[in-house]
Amino acid sequence: MIRFDALRVAYDDSVALHGLDLEVAEGEFFTLLGPSGCGKTTALRALAGFVQPTSGRVHVDGRDVTDVPSERRGVGMVFQSYALFPSMTVAENIAFGLSVQRVAKAEQRERVDRVADQVGLRPEQLRRGVAELSGGQQQRVAIARALVLRPRILLLDEPLSNLDAKLRVQLRGELQRLQREVGITTVYVTHDQEEALALSDRIAVLSEGRLAQVGTPREVYEQPASAQVCDFVGEATRLTDAQRSVLAGLDGEEDVWVRPEHVRLAVDGGAAAVVRTLAYRGPSTLVGLELAGDPLLAAVPSASAAGLSLGDPVAVGLDADRVHRFGAAR
Repeated sequence: MIRFDALRVAYDDSVALHGLDLEVAEGEFFTLLGPSGCGKTTALRALAGFVQPTSGRVHVDGRDVTDVPSERRGVGMVFQSYALFPSMTVAENIAFGLSVQRVAKAEQRERVDRVADQVGLRPEQLRRGVAELSGGQQQRVAIARALVLRPRILLLDEPLSNLDAKLRVQLRGELQRLQREVGITTVYVTHDQEEALALSDRIAVLSEGRLAQVGTPREVYEQPASAQVCDFVGEATRLTDAQRSVLAGLDGEEDVWVRPEHVRLAVDGGAAAVVRTLAYRGPSTLVGLELAGDPLLAAVPSASAAGLSLGDPVAVGLDADRVHRFGAAR
């Protein structure tokens, strides 16, 4: 459906993308994930036609669209800021692209009503000004404005980043439902790992303009391709030499990383550690430990952590088969 072939984007001496090779399947919810400045938004904007590559090509449905104008690529874009028109009603905002295309008024009304229902906007809200809506409702308007044009591809550039945490969780579920219902190929940009893991069919992790890994959420989290990916996606601790010397089965020259959920706490029978922090997270508690003079994170059921206090001595163990080993760069 979508293919980036050796896509390179440079601005003077700064390179935003270093020869990106990537494919997105039809109907897929595909996420570009990475920290600020990694090139994810540049890749999205190159697909949309807002950025001209320095070299390389962009293909959609087997057609080279690298030099095709944005409005002829069959893509709909939802921006981080939503980019709505404050002087227009909700219905007028949604219908704007149809008006530009000179679609008949009766068809405009029909398509606006249908897409508004799909995204959960009530008929009475269509008559309001966008300034009267909440952030979550404005986001729905922005998505509706993109979908009403019936694009082949929906592009979403950090659309939930301006919302509060609870609303983000609610709307990402609705986004996933809507994408499945409509069946549209979706490319989503975010720096939020939890969001990417929850929403995506597959994820591409970008770092400094280069592709670090592509895979399902489970593959990226449980089988990270590098220490860089392991460190960015989810929480993990890089074990120091001193920590490895007191933990069983961790000899070798590789970098060794461990997820908090794979660290076990016990009264005895393991390496001696001290509780330094406790972060309650509902069903689980993130325990910050000091082991061999360095920090180590453990995630334990909150019921088990209820009896812990700062400064408590605990025994630490982990399964050597569950750690991640990378290279020999220590």
